[in-house]
Amino acid sequence: MLTLLIFSLASWTIVFMKTRLFRKVRIDSEDFLETFWASTNLNEAHKAAAEYEYSPEASVFTAGFAELQKINKIRTRKDENVSAETLEMQLATMDNLKRAVRKAEAQQLNKLGSALAFLATTGSATPFIGLFGTVWGIMASFHDIGQRGSASLAVVAPGISEALVATAAGLAVAIPAVIFFNYFSNRVNDIDGNMQNFTTDFLNLVERDLLSRV
Repeated sequence: MLTLLIFSLASWTIVFMKTRLFRKVRIDSEDFLETFWASTNLNEAHKAAAEYEYSPEASVFTAGFAELQKINKIRTRKDENVSAETLEMQLATMDNLKRAVRKAEAQQLNKLGSALAFLATTGSATPFIGLFGTVWGIMASFHDIGQRGSASLAVVAPGISEALVATAAGLAVAIPAVIFFNYFSNRVNDIDGNMQNFTTDFLNLVERDLLSRV
């Protein structure tokens, strides 16, 4: 029962923390996307992105913008010897940018999905922990029967009922953990889809700008 209590407290702590986190993610993401598409240039959007620390899209954009700045510094040094960029150079720029934003996406997903594995473990393990407690309690009841030499209902019922409480406790811990694990997993998948949509739009925007310079 103590083990089940620890699992329960840890699970509900994760549930409350994740609920608060996903609410902030939703609000910041909506506000950032609105600000991003209202911005006149990437520099303006980058300044605004710092205000939305919980937005995965803002983090992806910040990583992409930082990579663009590094590329522009290298390009500025090379412009002294190269009069014009070739299409191959532009495509190489896009490859670097894609790797940077994909890495940022993976980092955001890892951050959002952290601790969810504990909910999955709780949902699968605690019913068996409760069942183990039940089996142990029934064994103790049979031991008492052997000592008293009587198998009447008055002797068996209290021990059996106490043993079954462990099974009920295990299910009480496991069911909410499974429900919230599925809920949060779906939320992470939705956020991943939104990130990928934003990343596609951002990369297309940058690529159109780069190709217009060739």
